[in-house]
Amino acid sequence: MRIVIAGGHGQIALRLERLLTARSHDVAGVIRTPEQAGDLRAAGAEPVILDLESTTVEEVTEVLKGADAVVFAAGGGGDGNRQRKETVDKGGAILFADAAERAGVRRYVVVSYMGADATHEGDEVFDYYLRAKGEADDYVRSRTGLDWTIVRSGAMKNEGGTGLVSLAERTGRGPVQRDDVAAVLAELLETPGTAGLTLELIGGTTPVKEAVTAVAAAKG
Repeated sequence: MRIVIAGGHGQIALRLERLLTARSHDVAGVIRTPEQAGDLRAAGAEPVILDLESTTVEEVTEVLKGADAVVFAAGGGGDGNRQRKETVDKGGAILFADAAERAGVRRYVVVSYMGADATHEGDEVFDYYLRAKGEADDYVRSRTGLDWTIVRSGAMKNEGGTGLVSLAERTGRGPVQRDDVAAVLAELLETPGTAGLTLELIGGTTPVKEAVTAVAAAKG
């Protein structure tokens, strides 16, 4: 498959790029600056320079033409900027959903966050983040031209993957290793039967491939 990843220089994206290229997929990562390109090439991915906050749906559509799947893994960062939750976490996900439909790319996987909710209340930056992610998820789920899967992870850690997760509509709260999140995303991309599912993801006791197979089987 050809897979385009928005937020291609993020911690999850770089891990996912390495996994997908090791599986012989053709991977492109959308990044903001040329300085990030070397890291993508080292991960085996093609860098595509595009600023999500200033580009157009027409430009993104051109990038997505010929792709088999899109992963939205971009984020507004942890700098406390509330506006970027709207422009990146929400706006970027909507932009790529619209462009994917225009480009005829049905498979769309979103890296969301546990607790994302368009009706979430509060005035802290994290409250804005949860609302933005919730609104983006709602929009993606409304698009009939997409075979979407939304992954809402628990708090992410960098302590090394275990290969063991809990993946379900509801898991309860808990941490998860970024290596394991990337591994789940790779499996989801290769498992079309998971389309139409919103899944929570934390560390657990089930091997990644088995966990993804199980949620696809439960969907029927």
